Amino acid sequence: MYRTHTCGELRINDVGQEVTLSGWIQAIRNLGGMTFITLRDRYGLTQLVFDENTSDELISRVANLGREYVIKVTGKVIERSSKNAKMPTGEIEIIASELFVLNKSDIPPFTIEDETDGGDELRMKYRYLDLRRNPVRENLELRHKMGQEIRKFLDGERFMEIETPYLIKSTPEGARDFIVPSRMNPGEFYALPQSPQTFKQLLMISGFDKYFQIVKCFRDEDLRADRQPEFTQIDCEMSFVDQEDVLNTFEGLAKHLFYEIKGLTFNEKFPQILYDDAMKYYGSDKPDLRFDMKFSELTEIAQGKGFKVFDSVEYIGGINAKKCAEYSRKKLDELTAFVQKPQVGAKGLVYVKYNLDGTFKSSVDKFFSAEDLKNWADHMNAEPGDLLLVLAGNRNDTLSALNDLRLEMGERLGLRDKNKFAPCWVVDFPLLEWNEEENRYFAKHHPFTSPKEEDINLFDSDPGKMRANAYDFVINGVEIGGGSIRIFKTELQQKMFEILGIPKKEAEEKFGFLLNAFKYGAPPHGGIAFGFDRWCSVFGGSESIRDYIAFPKNNSGRDVMIDSPSDVGEKQLNELLLKVMKK
Repeated sequence: MYRTHTCGELRINDVGQEVTLSGWIQAIRNLGGMTFITLRDRYGLTQLVFDENTSDELISRVANLGREYVIKVTGKVIERSSKNAKMPTGEIEIIASELFVLNKSDIPPFTIEDETDGGDELRMKYRYLDLRRNPVRENLELRHKMGQEIRKFLDGERFMEIETPYLIKSTPEGARDFIVPSRMNPGEFYALPQSPQTFKQLLMISGFDKYFQIVKCFRDEDLRADRQPEFTQIDCEMSFVDQEDVLNTFEGLAKHLFYEIKGLTFNEKFPQILYDDAMKYYGSDKPDLRFDMKFSELTEIAQGKGFKVFDSVEYIGGINAKKCAEYSRKKLDELTAFVQKPQVGAKGLVYVKYNLDGTFKSSVDKFFSAEDLKNWADHMNAEPGDLLLVLAGNRNDTLSALNDLRLEMGERLGLRDKNKFAPCWVVDFPLLEWNEEENRYFAKHHPFTSPKEEDINLFDSDPGKMRANAYDFVINGVEIGGGSIRIFKTELQQKMFEILGIPKKEAEEKFGFLLNAFKYGAPPHGGIAFGFDRWCSVFGGSESIRDYIAFPKNNSGRDVMIDSPSDVGEKQLNELLLKVMKK
């Protein structure tokens, strides 16, 4: 027997027991007459003691131990004289009577502590060691618990978990596919799924009215902190539902997770924000509602005063930073530099201080009177002591820059508390987006999203104004998931392909199986897919999904631990009838 207990299990009530533990050596402290070893496993830490009563043979073994050695130790549980309140096992220790080295260890390349000295790339190279650290282990425990609660809730709602294929057909639209050559079908390729979209629709046609799976998806795209080439979705679909049915069901899932994982209860329904309002007031389709600071448009009241910067633009808008009128010139210069960063893109920043005495101090005093500035302040619901921050330019770019500025101010003012959660739904997205470069429409979500029933007549007259039966779930400014009510009639789906510029022949080649299936009694259906890794990161208070994936890729899409991707041998390439072109 390697262990009778884990290293996180023993308590004061276990004093007097003879126990056996196994684990890794976290630390060794030799104090002359006594040696202390901290033993670690997945469950916690326990202190071992070797004192003057320990045999010489055992002491000699202890002298040759090192960090991360794997050992088995037997001894008696005693009460610690100097207790450690920071350790769950800190009231006890074990007087060791036997010790066996199960395996030695080289000196690890970084300290395996909560606060490690290992850099990101080094820890990714030795990820199996990084996984021994408490913060990383706790992240994966959170992920595990969330997975179990998701399955519990959906099973209670009579959803069936059904697997769909990983080797599928490459389809147009969306991100770039990863492709896999087929040896048995030379010159032909599978694609790895970006999502199980068409399969879950086929399952609805098959009569499985409630489907889900926690499934790997793949996208060959440039990476950011919240992106990985392979990621996990909570993929769900339902039949005989409208939009409200879907929102109610998965709002229930969200509330279940909030309660079971975070201990939070939401009694009210989550807010539903129209896409147009989200863009108008927050400049983003994933607004952070932990704080207010909505945008106010000033275009009409700020133009025509001789200030060329304002008079020549499409849009002028601002935010009201409450109680910030005492912001120093240095802080205002920092904000100006922030909005002028290339990734934000504003040309400059106008500020108005609404002083406590009711006067105004502005960077545009030369052009606007106190009466003008009071008009701005009233329009922005400002009070004495507030700071108005204003940007101008073309509408879309300025709204985006204002969003960045709003989030920056929220951060500076401590309004983006990671322990506070503000979920919402964003609904009524545009069905289509116009691409100037390609001179055609693209699907805002995907080609299978249904337009609003009342907008279908706009297909021929004004397709850009059609709204989608689509919805996103957002927490704290992060898109956690999105979905839609699907097209389920062949004629409407063909119309959608047509407006997207997908020729009938190509649609048949790519989606003929789905169009044919529609002919055999497809029910009304809809669903949603949540980013499982992303939901974990939001609950865990991290900005990177990589922290919640056991073996993630780096920002170049490489697994530096196993050195992948890598070259393939000539023999394999010949079997696949492939040649590699070097850059």
